[in-house]
Amino acid sequence: MTVAEGAAPGAPPAPPDGPLRRNRDFLLLWSGASLSFLAARVTTVAYPLIVLWHTGSPLAMSVVSTAALLPLLLVQLPAGALVDRVDRRRLMLWCEGGRAAVVGSVALALAAGRMTVAHLAAAAFAEASLAVFYRLAERGAVRNLVHPAHLPAALAQNEARGRAAGLLGQPGGVLLQAAARWLPFGAGAVGYLLSGLSLLLIRKDFQERRPAKGGAARLRREVAEGMRWLWRQRFLRSALGYVAVTNVLFQMLSLALILRIKEAGLPSATLAVVVGLGGVGGLLGALAGGRIHHRLRQRTLLIAGAVAWAALIGAMSLTGVPVHLGALYAGTGFVGAVFNVAAAVHQIRVTPDALQGRVAATAGLIASGTNALGSFCGGLLLAAFGALPTVRGIAVAMAVLAVAAALAPDLKEEHADDPAGPATKAHR
Repeated sequence: MTVAEGAAPGAPPAPPDGPLRRNRDFLLLWSGASLSFLAARVTTVAYPLIVLWHTGSPLAMSVVSTAALLPLLLVQLPAGALVDRVDRRRLMLWCEGGRAAVVGSVALALAAGRMTVAHLAAAAFAEASLAVFYRLAERGAVRNLVHPAHLPAALAQNEARGRAAGLLGQPGGVLLQAAARWLPFGAGAVGYLLSGLSLLLIRKDFQERRPAKGGAARLRREVAEGMRWLWRQRFLRSALGYVAVTNVLFQMLSLALILRIKEAGLPSATLAVVVGLGGVGGLLGALAGGRIHHRLRQRTLLIAGAVAWAALIGAMSLTGVPVHLGALYAGTGFVGAVFNVAAAVHQIRVTPDALQGRVAATAGLIASGTNALGSFCGGLLLAAFGALPTVRGIAVAMAVLAVAAALAPDLKEEHADDPAGPATKAHR
């Protein structure tokens, strides 16, 4: 069932029954996903920390980080097609149970003193793979649980949820790991189980009714269908290429900050201060994202964001004070959160429900599939040059990207992605 069910074809949806804060099903989904995102943030920061602090090898750290990012490259497309053909709620339940089992195995191994880099890399890959399925299904479910008028506010709250999870989960993962190596993963397992429980309490369907679909051959055609639809959206495909480059650079930056704290001889808890302040900036950006989205064009956000990122990252190379680094990192998070809200609203609005999973997966592949490359190259650069020269190089690359975005012709055509165009109507 969808919020517009029962309306005449082509008619505007009826007014919402009440404010978003009284939407029980959305609040349950939002709360459960908050626990899931928090658990993921805790374990994500714990993987490289455990490797670095106990092996002292930046390359070993990048191997585990790369394993956690590979699903963004390898799993996205088949996951998107499966999300569009199966029951989204049931799929999300399997994902939460699987992630609880995976991180629980890591907690048990660490508690027994049997940690290996191979086990951590395999667990990071499995957990991240299940996360891809969960997030695609959850993103597609939102538009079926909220009124169209509430979609920007709902997505802004989702972005704030993710930023708050980073604010609490990243420093929390650092502190839990400092107390006991197994604690971040034990806490993650509990979070995933509670998230699964919240899914069982939601009443509405997570997707529109759709016919049964065929086997593997049909699955490949469905993946291609989503890719073709996205390719026709000129502004969206160009913006995703821009985001892909920024994500590579930020993967390098996050590893550089970890190594910079270690090179300075500071305790691991210092990193909690830096990422905690960064999380505050992201949370504030998410809360402001809905309002800024209504006032600025997408192209303006892209160009101004790259300029701001270049200035903030460049300033990071001029100071080693943890509070200053955290404040600058907060600025980068603010800009990123504002853009994420605007991008999510644009993508979900122009994409029909039957293509939500595939289009989001293809978009995720383009935007984040190269994250593994950023993590791996970041490890090589850090091993060869150290943290400070790497940060300076990232700032220069971001400035070049701002110029490229200003000159790109397709980024001047944001209204070319017409949600009422024939490509969309064919799937309604």
